[in-house]
Amino acid sequence: MDLVVALVLCLCSLLLLSLWKQSSGKGKLPPGPTPLPILGNILQLDLSKVYGPVFTLYFGMKPTVVLHGYEVVKEALIDLGEEFSRRGSYPVIQRASKGYGIIFSNGKIWKATRRFSLMTLRNFGMGKRSIEDRVQEEARCLVEELRKTNGLPCDPTFILGCAPCNVICSIIFRNRFDYKDQIFLDLMERLNENVRILGSPWLQLCSSFPALMDYIPGKHKKFFENYACMKSFVLEKTREHQASLDINNPRDFIDCFLTKMEQEKHNQELEYTAENLANTVLDLFAAGTETTSTTLRYGLLLLLKHPEVTAKVQEEIDHVIGRHRSPCMQDRSHMPYTDAVIHEIQRYIDLVPTNLPHAVTCDIKFRNYLIPKGTDILTSLTSVLHDDKEFPNPEVFDPGHFLDESGNFRKSDYFMAFSTGKRICVGEGLARMELFLFLTTILQKFTLKSVVDPKDLDTTPVVNGLVSVPPFYQLCFIPV
Repeated sequence: MDLVVALVLCLCSLLLLSLWKQSSGKGKLPPGPTPLPILGNILQLDLSKVYGPVFTLYFGMKPTVVLHGYEVVKEALIDLGEEFSRRGSYPVIQRASKGYGIIFSNGKIWKATRRFSLMTLRNFGMGKRSIEDRVQEEARCLVEELRKTNGLPCDPTFILGCAPCNVICSIIFRNRFDYKDQIFLDLMERLNENVRILGSPWLQLCSSFPALMDYIPGKHKKFFENYACMKSFVLEKTREHQASLDINNPRDFIDCFLTKMEQEKHNQELEYTAENLANTVLDLFAAGTETTSTTLRYGLLLLLKHPEVTAKVQEEIDHVIGRHRSPCMQDRSHMPYTDAVIHEIQRYIDLVPTNLPHAVTCDIKFRNYLIPKGTDILTSLTSVLHDDKEFPNPEVFDPGHFLDESGNFRKSDYFMAFSTGKRICVGEGLARMELFLFLTTILQKFTLKSVVDPKDLDTTPVVNGLVSVPPFYQLCFIPV
């Protein structure tokens, strides 16, 4: 009975606190719908037609400013990039990473880690091979794995996940894994499970009420367990690297970070530590695997749905590359239609609809509203990628969105598939390379065959809270 009374008192206290927070300071923020007690506006998202391009939602008891449309997103993330550069609240991941890494960190740690990671990825002439060599090698391995399906119907999810995962592993750990390696399989499974957990309604509830995580069981506990196991693997690899480190001849990302740690060991700041290294590696591992593999999987589904598009891409491959030479990045400038198709895949699938949350670094006057320091900001990438003035009939898959009247590739400032501004995806260059080389290599070596009539294929995104994923499908890879 005492427990019931305590729960009722807690709920009443939360309700009063919620109502007080919603009424206090409200005039400083953009307008928005009246929040629901406790749950806030968590179920009300399509509100731009009522409140305009800038409005306020409440997730739980926390106000979040939503930016909708190209002009306002550009104004915030590019024109006022520094003021909108803080990472917004994502309690589950931030608790696991302890504020370290590259994606969910802030302040000096974020700036130093991002600068170092960008420099290392851009200068990856380290060792004997460039990043492009690694991607081409993995593309050949991918083709061999696809041949093993013998042209029979298969779900491509696992194989398409292994390829980009191995590329990032070769950059981070120096070595790629065999697709049947048990350690590799365990890492993949834990990563995939954590992505599923992050997209679950339960985790969205935990994000709205982070205090609950300490007191109740649930999927967040499994997330922490998986994260700890993957982090333990990285720390073990780090110790192995330390034992054989040659600071004059770094072999991979870990070696470069360890070398930087040695150079900065007398610095009192905490940017270059084993803790930050482990979390940065996990950020690169997760982001470098999941986003690219989902885009590849979704891309193949769209190519199945639109065989006329696939035929034109293969015609361009035959003309520019031929059947025997491996595709390379120099080919892309001579393949405008293929380039347009890849951009249209990314635009159409709208992989991360609301972007990762931002926050403002200071009190800022924005479009006549005063947004207090630390306020979370959601930027609707959907509203940019599906803008009907820039992309006529945005709900239709049409490579013509990125072609001019002469059939040349047409760039668009509205293409924000990797976000934009100071928090733009660090791995954008690598992801673009992987998408081009993997897709052209697959289409060079295989004909894609649907197991159902292409007209019956469903390409509607399944939004799972964090990213948009394609519905389940099977296809046959028929060797050319």
